Amino acid sequence: MLFLGIDVGSSSVKLSVLDGQSGKSLGSITHPESELAIQSPRAGWAEQDPAVWWDCVKQGCRRLFASDKIDPSRISAIGISYQMHGLVLVDVQQQVLRPAIIWCDSRAVACGNQALQELGQGYCFDHLLNSPGNFTAAKLRWVQENEPEVFARVHKMMLPGDYIAMKLTGDITTTASGLSEGTLWDFRNKSIATELLNHWQITADVIPSLVPSFGEQGIVNASAADELGIRAGTRVSYRGGDQPNNAFSLNVLQPGEVAATAGTSGVIYGVTDKPAADLESRVNTFLHVTNSDEKPRNGVLVCVNGTGRLYSWLRQTLNATGQGVSYAQLNALAADIPVGSDGLLFHPFGNGAERIYQNKNLGAQLRNLDFNRHGLGHMVRAAQEGIVFSLNQGFDVLKALGGSCEVVRAAKGNMFLSDVFTHAFANTTQAAVELFETDGAEGAARAAALGSGFYATPADAFNGLQRVGVVEPDKALFAQYQDAYQQWAALLPV
Repeated sequence: MLFLGIDVGSSSVKLSVLDGQSGKSLGSITHPESELAIQSPRAGWAEQDPAVWWDCVKQGCRRLFASDKIDPSRISAIGISYQMHGLVLVDVQQQVLRPAIIWCDSRAVACGNQALQELGQGYCFDHLLNSPGNFTAAKLRWVQENEPEVFARVHKMMLPGDYIAMKLTGDITTTASGLSEGTLWDFRNKSIATELLNHWQITADVIPSLVPSFGEQGIVNASAADELGIRAGTRVSYRGGDQPNNAFSLNVLQPGEVAATAGTSGVIYGVTDKPAADLESRVNTFLHVTNSDEKPRNGVLVCVNGTGRLYSWLRQTLNATGQGVSYAQLNALAADIPVGSDGLLFHPFGNGAERIYQNKNLGAQLRNLDFNRHGLGHMVRAAQEGIVFSLNQGFDVLKALGGSCEVVRAAKGNMFLSDVFTHAFANTTQAAVELFETDGAEGAARAAALGSGFYATPADAFNGLQRVGVVEPDKALFAQYQDAYQQWAALLPV
């Protein structure tokens, strides 16, 4: 049997087909090959048209199934991973009412902060484990207050993955894990956060029906099957936000295990069995996709918005000259520069409000630039080190909440393709980095196989997962990285 994984990001849509028997990927595709546009009609706003995501799924499937290795008629189930914290609104005809407000949009910060003040820390951190902050619930409130004519037509609100599931099945559903990432889940009562909704005079019927993260979520209807080139009746058996899914992809399932990713945003994600809450809202706690009443599993998430977005911006800016600089070339330039980038510092905060700094919109900053000493290589290395240093701030918070950080698992992709970045990560955090050949789409395909019952246990699902390397901290470099980190932290614009 074959299993299709769909990973809907803000930069692209990735698809992967897994051979359940061997546990190996038969092929994967990223569509489009260039990055998707993010619309920003006002400062701090970030929007995308959900129809673009669906079109990328369709086009990606056509490209993926063109391979002789893949017979789409053998696809048994589908898993969906998606960019977290987005808001999609549809009417009763399932028509999208406005562009999706995506994860890096900052407009709802004031709505979330006001709810925290009015409802109080006691309720928010005992029941939601988070401030409503800038999450999906607060974005819904923003639409209610600022676009009443749109809000009046809302039939259901959805997360980006719920929208893809709707396009596949025709059913509007969501998961408890997904609701928790939008501060729409009451951890104490194990139910929809009706008290928050009632406070805003939003009726709970705007929330879709609940389905499990793993299990029956619907079947692909004839229209979607025709558009994708797969069998009608194929099951949808998994759904998870991109960071819980990334952790699942890396077999990070048990308390004390930690996953990292450095794509458009950078994330540290540690699994715990405790309802941990950070009263300063620098990190956030959500239901992990493997959570159950018998074995509670939460994910403590540290996010830095700027991460890969800074690196892609740097490359795009250089390519505007017509040079055609690749990421591999940038990585090679960084490798020729010593630790600390000769005093040049980069703060990578130019992609919206940063949760780890309590939703402040800090902007990116290049510090200590000396025209006589610094060149492009210094700038590239400073960017990579700045990303690592910002993530290390999250490690400090994670440790304070009782998290373990001795070993971190990451896919060998995005920023972790750079040896400079990976070694800087290991030596700054003092955590060994285990690298695996996988990605979110392949993880969603494994999860689909588990959710459909093809794999009996998670252990079975990871038999084919291949570790491709380990980077240990180098004691000889510890002092150099700590000195560079302290200089970077001392100039933080907070």
